Amino acid sequence: MTKTVIRGGSILDPHSMDIAANEVLVIEDGIVSGSSDASAADVELDADGQFLMPGFIDAHVHFRLATLNFAQLSQWSEVQFGIAMAKLSQETLARGFTTVRDLGGDVVGLKRAIRTGMAAGPEIVQANLMITQTGGHGDVESGVLPVPDCACQMRHSAFGIVADGPDAVRKAARHVLRAGADFLKIHVSGGVATPMDPLDCTQYTAGEIQAAVAEARNRKTYVAAHAYTPEAIQLAVRNGVKCIEHGNLLDKETAELMLEHDVWLVPTLVTYMGMASEGRKLGFPERNLVKNEAVLASGIESLAIADDVGVKMGWGTDLIGEIQSMQRQEFAVRSKAQSAQSILHAMYVMNPIILRKADSIGRLAPGMAGDVVITTVNPLEDIAGLARDDAVTQVVKRGVPIH
Repeated sequence: MTKTVIRGGSILDPHSMDIAANEVLVIEDGIVSGSSDASAADVELDADGQFLMPGFIDAHVHFRLATLNFAQLSQWSEVQFGIAMAKLSQETLARGFTTVRDLGGDVVGLKRAIRTGMAAGPEIVQANLMITQTGGHGDVESGVLPVPDCACQMRHSAFGIVADGPDAVRKAARHVLRAGADFLKIHVSGGVATPMDPLDCTQYTAGEIQAAVAEARNRKTYVAAHAYTPEAIQLAVRNGVKCIEHGNLLDKETAELMLEHDVWLVPTLVTYMGMASEGRKLGFPERNLVKNEAVLASGIESLAIADDVGVKMGWGTDLIGEIQSMQRQEFAVRSKAQSAQSILHAMYVMNPIILRKADSIGRLAPGMAGDVVITTVNPLEDIAGLARDDAVTQVVKRGVPIH
């Protein structure tokens, strides 16, 4: 049995929003212990004067999107992907994110590498390949393509499957679930990162969405949908989608519909800031930068609308490649529209529900995972301070010090 003891820190309970001062946290074999016996520790950490938080949880990442230079990305071999993804994974863990939800792209090999110790990284809940219509947000192939002979023909890449019609969507969903997806990801509106689909276009029909939802329900899981516009969000919600990603053009009527149907929202505001500030010099296409401006301007307003209506919200970033280094800046962005308590509730109460891990992550309580962030920042008094580069002094994953 391996015992890790952290002494002297003040522990945040995200459920009660209390901070208990001068505590001793005992982690045995990767699990928070109910024992206060701090003797015979294998690892001891001094957190005197600092704050202990559960490991950070990001409910929207993309390890497969390992660079903003999409022209380069389309030419990479699997070896190049593996090296780049392992680096991103290691850096994600070092920032304090011990659990993430990957929203599209083949990360099966990365998960295996982390599990076997070949690579460092967070625990990954994953959608596997995204499902999209021809010309939809997940249709990433460029250039002229041959016209398919029938609707049953599907194209795929390491990022997603292009499927048109309910039967094709059903087949794609079953394939992705067979490959180990924990949930399904579809696209119902245009997006920033693809060249062919306008932001305000609606993608997929009710029948296609229902096919994906039925397959997910049969596997006791759910469908998450990329969506910006009220029309697209309402289409998804009325046809059984459980989680809306982004929602940057959300209005009050649509937020109320989400609340009525108990649908979750995962805002991802920092990614638009990152693409605006760093995208051009990193090779992000100009046409994509133009689309980014539209959603960047409306993100904070949509967050405020959802917060005011009472929509259940998670915490995500959606950062791509090089700008994943901005991950903790989401705390500062959201503080412009939400209280510290609301932001911490999104990360530590809602995210574990969305990831279907509420019984193991999100609290430093007996029986929970020994994932800890040690920080100089009091999160209740200065939530934006968690974005600072020096805010995190130590990361512990399953009782093992990482950073």
